Amino acid sequence: MERFVVTAPPARNRSKTALYVTPLDRVTEFGGELHEDGGKLFCTSCNVVLNHVRKSAISDHLKSKTHTKRKAEFEEQNVRKKQSVIQDFVKMCLEANISLEKADQPAVRALLTHPVKNGGSIPRSDQLRREYLPEGYVENQKILTPELVNFSHQ
Repeated sequence: MERFVVTAPPARNRSKTALYVTPLDRVTEFGGELHEDGGKLFCTSCNVVLNHVRKSAISDHLKSKTHTKRKAEFEEQNVRKKQSVIQDFVKMCLEANISLEKADQPAVRALLTHPVKNGGSIPRSDQLRREYLPEGYVENQKILTPELVNFSHQ
């Protein structure tokens, strides 16, 4: 009689997870907003660990208000860092009496792009003169004017 007993088919125990997806796969899928470190998936802007197995968790995070806010802050911070590096470079050139055209030399370009952090953001000499030299000139003039006045009164 046991042969004729009808049993229900086993229920599928599959969850909605991608079993063979790595964090690097998700990085290539979602672009530059994510990065992988030590086998974990991170949001670059928020610096939080994301579940790389569930695509919906990543999509939800990227659409969230906190991510959008942190992404804007992160991009603004990067722009400020690059501006600071450029202004420091122009100031260094002015103080050392180095012409800004030297920034166009291949050896200087190679030095700025590889070992110097954010060094690749330093533009060519014509843009340095147009955009950043006036700021450096005004700052140096503020420093030198009192010294020249004191020197002329002696």
